[in-house]
Amino acid sequence: MNFDRFRAICLGFPLVSEEFPFGPETVVYKVGGKIFALAGIDLFESINLKCDPEKALELREAFEAVKPGYHMNKKHWNTVLMDHSIPDKTINGWIEESYQLVVAKLPGKKSKNK
Repeated sequence: MNFDRFRAICLGFPLVSEEFPFGPETVVYKVGGKIFALAGIDLFESINLKCDPEKALELREAFEAVKPGYHMNKKHWNTVLMDHSIPDKTINGWIEESYQLVVAKLPGKKSKNK
């Protein structure tokens, strides 16, 4: 997966915004003002995704390229190294799961636009 594909997947979900709160080198994708994915743009070496805590541990054990979330709450976030060791289809699913986890926790009307 390359950056353009990652970006297209993230922006393909409803109500997603693309922001740069940490500077021009890190892109953040939010839904309802809450982050569900972020990545470095220049080298695109990894992405951070929200994950169910139990599944996060399982993925870290199953895939060498999945690490505790870098600069994130390690219980709820994984960093996925973009080293081509994990199929794009699998990563696509994780991105969608991250989005859905955030949408499910949104209050009121925001969560009804899944």
